[in-house]
Amino acid sequence: MLHTISVLVENKFGVLARVAGMISGRGFNIDSLNVAPTHDAALSRITMVLKGDDAALDLCTKQLRKLVNVVEVRDFKEGQTIARELVLVRVRADGKTRPEILQIKEVFRARIANMAQDSLIIELTGDEDKVAAFLGLLEPFGIIEIARTGRLALTR
Repeated sequence: MLHTISVLVENKFGVLARVAGMISGRGFNIDSLNVAPTHDAALSRITMVLKGDDAALDLCTKQLRKLVNVVEVRDFKEGQTIARELVLVRVRADGKTRPEILQIKEVFRARIANMAQDSLIIELTGDEDKVAAFLGLLEPFGIIEIARTGRLALTR
């Protein structure tokens, strides 16, 4: 089962390493990891997506709360959050395929970040299903490169 965990931490050296080390030490694999400062420069938010059972996750969140520099830990339940992901994708686009790619971009409300002679870089924000569907439609054109943020989430 996938779990989204949000950890509010003091913005100090080594905090991410301690959090990630504790997670891996509990046998969890981190599917995605995002870290960024919050509106308060002294704090950062770590958002992780983990695979594991509920009992192990409960123990994990209790251990996280005991770590130095951890301010708050939240286990986001399904339906309680607004979750998004950002993807940048470079796709092959010649004169023949470009109009079809641009049409797909419009349907998904994506935007062109860069246009080159033989490729496009397209930016899309949405939930994981939307991102997966978008990438699936671009696959036949030839995806050259992808950069994804992983899941970001806040409670409703």
